[in-house]
Amino acid sequence: MTTSSPGDGFNAVPGDHQIQPAEAAKLKAGAVGLVGVLFMALANAAPITAMTFNVPIAVGYGNGTGAPAGYLFAMIVLTIFTVGFVSMARYITTAGAFYGFISHGLGQVTGMASGLLAAPAYIIFEASLIGGFSYFASTYVLEPMGVHLHWMVIATIGILVIAALTYFSVTLAAGVLGVTLVCEIILLVTLGVSVLLHPGPDGFLKESLSIPYAFEGLKANEYGSGAAAGVGAIGLFFAFWSWVGYETTAVYGEESSNPKRNVPMATMIAVIGLGLFYTFMSLMAIVGNGAAKSIQLSAGASPIDLWIGLVQGNLGGFAVGAYKFLVVMGSFACAMAFHNAAARYIFAMARETPWAGVRNTIGGVNAKHGSPAMASFLQSGITFLLCLFFLFTTSLPKEAGGNAAVPYVYVYGLLALVGTAMILIVQTLTSAAVVNYFWGKKVHRGHWLTTLVAPILGGLGMLFALYLLWSNKEFAAGLASNSIVYTLMPYYTVGLFVAGVVYAYYVKSKHPATYDMIGRTVLEEAHER
Repeated sequence: MTTSSPGDGFNAVPGDHQIQPAEAAKLKAGAVGLVGVLFMALANAAPITAMTFNVPIAVGYGNGTGAPAGYLFAMIVLTIFTVGFVSMARYITTAGAFYGFISHGLGQVTGMASGLLAAPAYIIFEASLIGGFSYFASTYVLEPMGVHLHWMVIATIGILVIAALTYFSVTLAAGVLGVTLVCEIILLVTLGVSVLLHPGPDGFLKESLSIPYAFEGLKANEYGSGAAAGVGAIGLFFAFWSWVGYETTAVYGEESSNPKRNVPMATMIAVIGLGLFYTFMSLMAIVGNGAAKSIQLSAGASPIDLWIGLVQGNLGGFAVGAYKFLVVMGSFACAMAFHNAAARYIFAMARETPWAGVRNTIGGVNAKHGSPAMASFLQSGITFLLCLFFLFTTSLPKEAGGNAAVPYVYVYGLLALVGTAMILIVQTLTSAAVVNYFWGKKVHRGHWLTTLVAPILGGLGMLFALYLLWSNKEFAAGLASNSIVYTLMPYYTVGLFVAGVVYAYYVKSKHPATYDMIGRTVLEEAHER
């Protein structure tokens, strides 16, 4: 049964009530296929950025040469979580993704509260990657050319270019992200194969793939490296961190051709593909450099040398320049991918508010391109304001890189930490939503393994990852741990959730028809058409 207007493809599923407001906007259906959705998910995870900056931390301060085992373990946990996630995606297709899933599984109150965690997480992720982009562009590309631009100028250029590209159909963004991603993968795989053909002094270090080794901290002076002891949990956390963004496949469901097939397939390919890639590349980095040198470089003053030296030695000087350029472009592509995800979360929540002005602007779509244009512009504005906030409120001493390092330490690192904490909470709630949707509400029949066991284990895995983050948050924040943004993180995280609960109850009391719609504007299921 459907209450949507003829041919609009949308169905409101408000529980016992069937309500579909005429003004509910819809994105351009069929604008992107399986490959496009996959490219955007992989770009969100930013594989070259994840490898360049997360692997050295894991090796030098975490589980040492057990870092590849940490990635392997994270892949297993996230794959189990994803089994439950895609089980829901086969029935619920909405730009709100987590917001919609949790609303259907745990009710509108929890759904709205989760939406007010998920949306800000993706909102600040764009600012985080813009900070990384501005720092990397200055350090790796512009300064070697003798060009000196303030990081805020570079950030502003990045924000404006992303705003322009995302104004049009999602197809354009998918194309740009795809080109960047393919180049990243080709270069890194070429590097990995070169190591396979010419391994370093210690051979292939098979113990690096032993799962128990992932939980062991780096021992002091291990392999004669001279490095201090590490903490296994740090390595595991940075492994989990490397996947953040892969789950954004679901936000493109409304714009995907055959979303019931493409979204689940793209999500599973992304999580497993990234896992195999991360495990392989982190192992090759250690094998190529040798155990002692890998630890020394990772714990040294320039951790990126773990990769740069290997690229130089195996692929030559030209490849070093290409590698640095792709780190810059990878962070830009990741920022654009998160921009797309954030804009669609903003759009999905705005179109379900009781205020027509919000629904018709932020919750509206561009008539020509079918894109969430106003939500996209709002996202660009928020990103710009976040960068301005850190520009005027933070500074670093000269020995820590000076103010030129602010976009890396505060914008990139700190905001990524905050966003990851929010997403892990939402992912845990999503696992609970899957179980209740299939086994509590019994909306659809679900297989006991994919809709009960997998989401329970996946939810426990998300809680474990959240524990790793919380227990190592000061280390992850680094020099930014003195920031008020870091200090207040528990309070505004809880505050956003509570605000969502309060708002949901307000809407329930004053606008019951709108309350019934929270998280319920979904693409019509195939069998209902």
